[in-house]
Amino acid sequence: MSRAMMNTLRTSSQIIVKGGNVSSPLSRACLPLGQARWSSHSPLGTPPANARKPVTINTLQNLFRKGEPITMMTAHDFPSAHVADHAGMDIILVGDSLAMVALGMEDTSEVLLEEMLLHCRSVARATKGAFTVGDLPMGSYEIAPEQALESAIRVIKEGRVKAIKLEGGKEMAPTISKITTAGIPVLAHIGLTPQRQNSLGGFRVQGKNTASALKLLEDAFAVQEAGAFGMIIEAVPAEVAALVTKKLSVPTIGIGAGNGCSGQVLVQVDMMGNFPPGRFLPKFVKQYGNIWAEAMRAMLEYKAEVKSRAYPAPEHTYPMPKEEFAEFERLVEAIKPSSE
Repeated sequence: MSRAMMNTLRTSSQIIVKGGNVSSPLSRACLPLGQARWSSHSPLGTPPANARKPVTINTLQNLFRKGEPITMMTAHDFPSAHVADHAGMDIILVGDSLAMVALGMEDTSEVLLEEMLLHCRSVARATKGAFTVGDLPMGSYEIAPEQALESAIRVIKEGRVKAIKLEGGKEMAPTISKITTAGIPVLAHIGLTPQRQNSLGGFRVQGKNTASALKLLEDAFAVQEAGAFGMIIEAVPAEVAALVTKKLSVPTIGIGAGNGCSGQVLVQVDMMGNFPPGRFLPKFVKQYGNIWAEAMRAMLEYKAEVKSRAYPAPEHTYPMPKEEFAEFERLVEAIKPSSE
């Protein structure tokens, strides 16, 4: 901006502001943010009319004892947690599936603890009612129970969630015991464990024969004895998961394990249809929405209106009093071209 124009605007501002009273948009723009905010962003919006009490471990245990299914949903950022919490989910899981659905990685083995912490904090800011659980990513807990406890403490303190989840059965019992003894709730994960899919020969259903089903039961008993408050059972025949659930004194959360479990969990991106056509979906996923199609419709309409100058329309703009604009126009017209 030229020096001449700067001087004109400064003079104009001094003329318009009299006795400390602000009378122009130019002057209001110079006010501190707390006094003049023209923001379109409202992080939390209007709170629910009947805000629920926060879900706790005791709440989940009561649901289990009453035989009322526990609802669990993944969330990986503020918006996805916000809608899951408003929908009344009992548990919100910041799963390491964020590696693929939010970060564009090939599988869960790539995501780092620091990335999980960032997303846990984002989810925690939006979650007011649901019980939040953060996943321990591959490499953050397998070396020794002490390493796992250190990682779990970080997820609780820095990630601001209420509990942690880790994969593994009997072999992880000492690790679960170490973490729960420190006062951190643990949700176990048995059956198909995606972080170990390479050793399992891929994403394969577990518990399909007697020996495999017995191992699943052994794993379930081991993590329960170690202090886990519940466990996810993934990709297991429904009748096997139902029988294992009946033998336990803690809830099971199924994903691809039938409705005989104590509750269910799905990846939000999968069940909401927030992906392009042709993407592979596991057999157990039911698509409840089509966010991709709606987002594409809205964006294509926006693009067309911008190209045609239909948007923004007058109702989307901030009017200036005609006399103020006339004065502004007069001052601008009086400015001489400058080489500066």
